[in-house]
Amino acid sequence: MRPVSRVDAAVAMASPWQSISGGITAPEGFLAAGVASGLKPSGKPDLGLLLAPEAAVCAGTFTQSVVRAACVDLCAERLKGADGRARAVVVNSGQANACTGDRGLVDSLRATQAVADHLGLDPDEVLICSTGVIGVPIPMPTLLAGLDPLIAALAADGGAAAAKAILTTDLVDKQVAVEADLGGRRVRIGGMAKGSGMIHPDMATMLGFFSCDAGVDAAVWQGMVQRAVQRSFNAITVDGDTSTNDTVLAFAAGEPLVEDQLAALEEGLTGAMQHLAQAIARDGEGATCLIEVQVEGAVDEAAALQVARTVCGSSLVKTAVHGRDPNWGRIVAAAGRSGVAFDPDSVALWIGSHQLMAGGQPLAFDRSAASEVLKQERVLIRLSLGVGSGSGLAWGCDLSDQYVRINADYTT
Repeated sequence: MRPVSRVDAAVAMASPWQSISGGITAPEGFLAAGVASGLKPSGKPDLGLLLAPEAAVCAGTFTQSVVRAACVDLCAERLKGADGRARAVVVNSGQANACTGDRGLVDSLRATQAVADHLGLDPDEVLICSTGVIGVPIPMPTLLAGLDPLIAALAADGGAAAAKAILTTDLVDKQVAVEADLGGRRVRIGGMAKGSGMIHPDMATMLGFFSCDAGVDAAVWQGMVQRAVQRSFNAITVDGDTSTNDTVLAFAAGEPLVEDQLAALEEGLTGAMQHLAQAIARDGEGATCLIEVQVEGAVDEAAALQVARTVCGSSLVKTAVHGRDPNWGRIVAAAGRSGVAFDPDSVALWIGSHQLMAGGQPLAFDRSAASEVLKQERVLIRLSLGVGSGSGLAWGCDLSDQYVRINADYTT
């Protein structure tokens, strides 16, 4: 079993945002719950619910895979049809309900209808996310029987229970909450996520849920969420595989902000998403460390992100980090196949504080000291391309034999 690393440390945020407790229900007016309904044979929590205040808007990003669960399409269609209006999302853990034929949609519709009936909402205001084994449908009698205790448990301090209920192979729950003073009023952002395997940049590579107690136009909020996802969940990788159910949903409801406060709000949302994205990468199946790749000197941010993601996703880089081997050739080789054009003679490279290349040429360095850097909880790799001012970050983890053991007998 991979070592457990808690991810609830203070969020490194730019001013004016500060880390607080409370998770997804830290923002005013949001309720959440999580219960063990019997969907998992382990008896662990497996059914979660988030309820947003009236007049909430919701933005979403979804997997780009052509093989996707019915709940993904249902969420996307409902958000589009209601111009981003939604009040609740129910999450079942244990069954992905993907590749289950017509039953996948029928069961998703039944579940959201039942939640809507319990809460007195229109079914189109209720979204659903599922996570677990692909090809396994939801045991609907079990889920439906679990709704009474789930809704009874809805509370303003229910974020922690909900965060536990959405997990699968995760070793730790993943929560975040931040607040700032914007224009003389307190604004809070909360979040929770799950993810440990099948993680790779492709729209939204896991399940993530966010809340905000500021009012924002639906179209503006959707743009904020898409940009924040691009710089967070689309900048992580564990194993190069994406899921059939990848979804990020972000709700906002409250007193509207003025236009000049929106940039600060997006800064807070991006920081909160990056915190959870890093937590997912650190909790990667079989991982022993978090890898952060900083790319600078690219032609633009998109190019820098592409190089950073490619380096983070390289199996050879990941295994070298696991073996504490400062084999820097693997890093520049991965950058070279990223699809981004740059001059190899301008490249500079660092592992931690140790510079290994300058002007495309290798430098003498202390190999033992560089190896020690690779033993740290957080491994920093910095690459300068020397062709522009674009920069970007990506996060991943090392690749160990434990990853193979965890996934070799996942269903047996």
